[in-house]
Amino acid sequence: MAKIKTTFFCQNCGAQSPKWIGKCPSCGEWNTYVEEVIQKEEVGRGTWKASPAKEKRAAVPKRLQEINFEEQPRTVTKDAELDRVLGGGIVPGSLVLIGGEPGIGKSTLMLQIALSLPQLKVLYVSGEESEAQIKMRADRMQQFSDNCYVLSETNTQQIFQQIELLEPDLLVIDSIQTLHSQYVESAAGSVSQVRECTAELMKFAKETGVPVFLIGHITKDGSIAGPKVLEHMVDTVLQFEGDRHLSYRILRTSKNRFGSTNELGIYEMRTDGLRPVANPSEILLTQREEILNGVAIGAMLEGNRPLLIEIQSLVSPATYGTPQRSSTGFDSKRLNMLLAVLEKRGGMRLGQQDVFLNVAGGLRVDDPALDLAVCASLISSYEDHPVPGDLCFAGEVGLGGEIRAVHRIENRIAEAEKLGFKKIMVSKYAVKGLDLKKFKIQILQVSKMEEVYQRMFG
Repeated sequence: MAKIKTTFFCQNCGAQSPKWIGKCPSCGEWNTYVEEVIQKEEVGRGTWKASPAKEKRAAVPKRLQEINFEEQPRTVTKDAELDRVLGGGIVPGSLVLIGGEPGIGKSTLMLQIALSLPQLKVLYVSGEESEAQIKMRADRMQQFSDNCYVLSETNTQQIFQQIELLEPDLLVIDSIQTLHSQYVESAAGSVSQVRECTAELMKFAKETGVPVFLIGHITKDGSIAGPKVLEHMVDTVLQFEGDRHLSYRILRTSKNRFGSTNELGIYEMRTDGLRPVANPSEILLTQREEILNGVAIGAMLEGNRPLLIEIQSLVSPATYGTPQRSSTGFDSKRLNMLLAVLEKRGGMRLGQQDVFLNVAGGLRVDDPALDLAVCASLISSYEDHPVPGDLCFAGEVGLGGEIRAVHRIENRIAEAEKLGFKKIMVSKYAVKGLDLKKFKIQILQVSKMEEVYQRMFG
């Protein structure tokens, strides 16, 4: 009997070591090495074998100019948000990894995509749900397709046998952590299994030209579970984000070999599935019958997409001694910095005031261009004077109270004008060299916090 060979793998980055060590020399994490059984790959053994007609000659070097390249047509889905994030559609032979928190809607999104492509033969492989559970979800979404096939299986060898019989045009795996290969003697979800199963699927995608979507779990710190090599192997990495208790979801990309990584898609979770949001600015702005104190509209960018969001704040005297500082969807440290600027440069006495800040819609934002809107909201609540409803803001606030320029101000101004705002307040340094005559919206140029206060309240 052959001797069983074992080695140690880092569960964080996938580094390999012949013996156990406390601190990983690759990623620096402690106590992440776990012993796993390995088996050397046999010559001639392959989990996915191309037919003889598809076998290729050995690769030889070519001059770059001699390489013939024809851009492959992408598969355009009915989901405009997914197409935007992928760079224009699904690329043949691509391997896409989508990760997100449990219950965020990853399986719902993939099943919705599978059912929205009746012209393609789609195989949906689930290792977490039974076929009856998937049928119940499809009935709830009220979407039907005669070309969507469901397989509840976790063994990769059995999956590839069904793939050879069915010959699908699109493959969905839910999820990669549940698959296991019989050629690796370790538990499903381990570093060895995840790497082996992903390698088999990547070989299948590249040799057949069939796009493959992998659903992946994430760790408690928000990164995709498994070795970091998993993200290096795939072509595209998508992150599905949002709060399970709120209705909006954001699909963003952190890696894309076929397009930009600056795009994002926004969805609304409903009882009948995920609905793509074509114009998120109109939804993120609260429809209110009267103008309220402490509410300001800021123009931000999520990737290449301009959004107008509502900033809400409440400033009230502290009745329990120590003032509270609370923010939802906005960095609390940056909020404290802006409060210090308003107190030092604006003359506002906020030391004995409770301050609560909220970004409407449940979004989490980090665009510095929202500083001006946050300050305007705080000033409005402190002075008990509402911000004009036709005014929005786009500017970064410095420690000296100066209003700094932000990038791509032209896109922010155009978005505000499209949504019917009459005025937008920006830094005067941001509009240098910009043709203001092509905008119908009034552009208020400021350079200091004192000017902001005067423009707001006259």
